[in-house]
Amino acid sequence: MNDYRYDYETVKGFILSAIFWGVVGLVVGLWISAQMWDASLNIPPYFSFGRLRTFHTNVLTYGLGIGAEFGVFYYLVIRLAKRPLLFPKLARFHLWLFNVGVAIAGITLLLGWNQSLEYAEFEWPIDIAIVILWVIFAVNILGTIIKRKEEQMYISLWYIIATIITVAILYIVNNLSIPAGFDKSYHIFAGVNSANVQWWYGHNAVGFLFTTPILAMFYYFLPKSTGLPIYSHRLSIISFWSLIFAYLWTGAHHLVYTPLPDWIQTLGIAFTLFLIAPSWGSVVNGYFTVESDWSVMKNNYLTKFFIAGITFYGLQTIQGPSQGIRVISSLIHYTDWVPGHVHMGTMGWVTMTICAAVYYIIPHIYKTEIYSVKIANAHFWLVLIGQLAFSITMWVTGVQQGAMWKMTNPDGTLKYTFMEGLLRNYPYWQLRTLAGIVFVIGMLLFIYNVMMTIKKGKAELEAKLQAASATA
Repeated sequence: MNDYRYDYETVKGFILSAIFWGVVGLVVGLWISAQMWDASLNIPPYFSFGRLRTFHTNVLTYGLGIGAEFGVFYYLVIRLAKRPLLFPKLARFHLWLFNVGVAIAGITLLLGWNQSLEYAEFEWPIDIAIVILWVIFAVNILGTIIKRKEEQMYISLWYIIATIITVAILYIVNNLSIPAGFDKSYHIFAGVNSANVQWWYGHNAVGFLFTTPILAMFYYFLPKSTGLPIYSHRLSIISFWSLIFAYLWTGAHHLVYTPLPDWIQTLGIAFTLFLIAPSWGSVVNGYFTVESDWSVMKNNYLTKFFIAGITFYGLQTIQGPSQGIRVISSLIHYTDWVPGHVHMGTMGWVTMTICAAVYYIIPHIYKTEIYSVKIANAHFWLVLIGQLAFSITMWVTGVQQGAMWKMTNPDGTLKYTFMEGLLRNYPYWQLRTLAGIVFVIGMLLFIYNVMMTIKKGKAELEAKLQAASATA
């Protein structure tokens, strides 16, 4: 099959737009981290913390994360299916609709359109647009897989299929609402049922937007970048099916110590603890893949990203289930421990793996080498240091918050006032902003390296064309 038949333009479009939205989301992330220790940086109503925080999470989730996943999936599927996309023009339309949608969705959040469901804040017109966009994507990807010319289905395709189907079910069910105007709607579920459905969606949205798609990338690009075969295909399949089976039952661990029936909470905690096994199946598979030649960690910059990424995934999938246990949840729930946990996954596992996938794809598309391995290595160490500093400061202040909230005097009154607890957080929140700056500098190096690689590839192509023209 000739390369010209691959739809690289759509892949490039999604990757570049994901980088753009990533810059927007990271800058806003720095802004809201500073708002936590300097209230004057709140600019109400549009740029207050409450609106910018949802803007930050959604732009990075949809713009950077899912945008990059769309691009990488379009790249992976045509290669694993050994055929062009079923509807390449539809993919191009998908790209434009996606970027217009992210822009409009972000503006509506700044305007205060919000149905107050975490990770599902969009109002109903945006929800309908997202469903249409997802259907377009699903038709193209699933259709291409069905019409594939390669009989065997590599594990990455299984993870891609699971992502598409599960996200569709989660999103539609949780966003069922009753419109009360163009910019307002109310969840069709009420009370504890609303909370249960919301966290069934909330936890699984994280799983099927930030776990299964990233594992699809990991299983494809780790062997490709190292030249080492995946350690065990059998283990990858066992991990896949057990992960899919267990994940959908875990959302209730977010509702420990709430009016949700106790048996549902316990069921959620039990499946959450079970989830460690399939998660670590992939971690072990990754480690044993490079176990035959650990020198690739020193000599291949991409391997550093993938192994550090899967390590963060492994750590998070131990930390997350342990947080669901009641005695631990009573200490750290609602504290800054939680954003420390979330950002270990998003800044460590997700971002590192996506960056490594982009580092692999861009030179391949432009038929060149990466512009600078040194810059890529500097990028790696900066995001590693920034991520660790971010999470550790949040874990420390989270434990401190939880302990101070629980301490009581002999007469039963609280030992610390709200202001005493708040003031103790300031040094850690300032350190978090500093860690974020280090992380963002690393990401700016990544963007510079990618852009210069594209420029280098175009220059080399032009030189080849001129040489061919002169020869003719």
